[in-house]
Amino acid sequence: MNKEDKILIIGAGLCGSLLALRLAQRGFKIHLFESRPDLRKVDISAGRSINLALSDRGLKGLNLCGLANEVQSICIPMYGRQMHDLTGKTFDSKYSGREEECINSISRGDLNALLLDKVEAHENVSIYFNKKCTHIDIENTSIQFYDYKTKKTALLKGDVIFGADGAGSILRKQYISEQKFLFSYAQNYLTHGYKELEIPAGKNGEHQLSKSHLHIWPRGEYMLIALPNMDGSFTVTLFLSNSEGVYNFENLTSEEKITTFFKEQFPDALALIPNIKEEFVNNPTGYLGTVKCSPWSYKNKTLLIGDASHAIVPFYGQGMNASFEDVLVFDSILDQNLNSWEETFIAFEKKRKRDTDAIADLAVDNFHEMKDHVANPLFKEKRKIEMDLEKHFPKEYFSKYALVTFRDDIPYYEAMKKGRAQDKALLNLIADQKINTHLHMNQQELKNILDKIKEQTNTILQEDKIAGL
Repeated sequence: MNKEDKILIIGAGLCGSLLALRLAQRGFKIHLFESRPDLRKVDISAGRSINLALSDRGLKGLNLCGLANEVQSICIPMYGRQMHDLTGKTFDSKYSGREEECINSISRGDLNALLLDKVEAHENVSIYFNKKCTHIDIENTSIQFYDYKTKKTALLKGDVIFGADGAGSILRKQYISEQKFLFSYAQNYLTHGYKELEIPAGKNGEHQLSKSHLHIWPRGEYMLIALPNMDGSFTVTLFLSNSEGVYNFENLTSEEKITTFFKEQFPDALALIPNIKEEFVNNPTGYLGTVKCSPWSYKNKTLLIGDASHAIVPFYGQGMNASFEDVLVFDSILDQNLNSWEETFIAFEKKRKRDTDAIADLAVDNFHEMKDHVANPLFKEKRKIEMDLEKHFPKEYFSKYALVTFRDDIPYYEAMKKGRAQDKALLNLIADQKINTHLHMNQQELKNILDKIKEQTNTILQEDKIAGL
C-alpha cells in the first residue's frame, strides 16, 4: 500500500463520503464518484428515507474523523418509543433504564452535506457529481462512467476501487457477471414495502407530537412510524404488505380507500397529515431487502463496503451505523500496516462479516417486534423488568436492544448471541411464573430476578454452544 495510490470510490452517500474523508485524512489520493447531482445544490431526497437514527456505533465512526460533536448539533435525541393504539391513546417505552442513553433523529441530507463539505476541504480529494458508473474493469481497476451533463462516456483508471454504492452496487453486480472467482450472493426481500409521508410543523413551527420519541402505530401486519425533524415536522413511514391482506400497496389505489384505511387504523396520525391523499399517490413505494455476499474483495484491486456488501432492512436503525462502523473497523485494519491492499481487504472481511450478518438478522427480528410485539402484554412486562434492571444495575444488565445500540464496544454478533439468550431466559421466567413482579419492586427483589436471568442465560448460551448455534 502506498499513499500515492490512486483510490477510486464509487458512491458519495453516507458511507462513501465518510470513507473518503478518513482515507483523505490518512493522506491518500481520492477520486469520489456520485451518479446523482450535488445534494447541497439540488433536492434529491425523493424515494429515499429522509431521516435516520444515529446511535453510538455511528457516532464512534464519525468521532474517528473528528465530527461527532458537530453532527450532534443537528440531531434530535429520542429517548424511547411512543406507541399509539387504535383509539389514539399512547404509552411510552424507554430505550434504556440508563437516563442518558438515546438514539438521534438526523436528516440524511444534512448529514451527507456536512460530510461532503469536510471531504471537499481536502486538496487530495476530487469529487465528481452526475457521473454514473456504467462499467468496472476489476482486473485493470478502471471505471467507465457516463456524464449526465456532457452526455459523454469517459474512462478513469486507478490503483484501488471501493464500491460504496449501496444495495444496488454496480461493483457487486460486476463480481457476479465477471465470474472470475467464486462469489456467493443472496438478496432477500420482505413481503412489505414502505412509503413516506409527512406530519408538518404546527402553526408556530412546533412539533405536533413528542419530539423526544420515535412514534409507532403497531397494527400486527403493518405499522406506521414517525421520526422528528429539526424544522418541527415528522417524517412518517408506512410499512405495509405489497400484495397481501385486506389492505396492501397494490389495492390502496383510490382516494376513498386510502382515507378509509387511515381512518380505521391510524386516526390520530391522519388528523395530522393534511395532504395524505396527494402524498400517498405521488410518493414512491420503496422495497425492503437484505443483501449478504462473499468475498467482499477481489485481489489487490477492489472492495465492497457498507450497504454494497451488507444491506439490511431499517428496523434496528442500524444501517447507517453499521456502515460508519465499517469505516472504523477498516481504519483499524489499516493501522496494522499489512503488506498489501489484498491482505487488508481479507483481514477486514474476516473481522467484520460475521457481525454484519448478525445485524441483518436482528433487523428482520425487530421488524416483527415493532409491528406487533411491542403491544403484547408479555412484551410490556419484559420491557418494564429490563428498564428497572438497567436503572438499578446499570453496569450489570443490558437488554438486547441496549447491547446492539449503545454498546459499541461489543460486536454485533456477540450482542445478538447474548441478547437472544437473555430474551429467551426472561420470557421463559415470566411465562412460567418463576419470577414475581409488581409495579414498585425494591432493589433486593430486582437482584433476585437479575441472578435468575443470568443463570438461565448462561444455561441457554451453553446449550447453544453444544448445539453449534
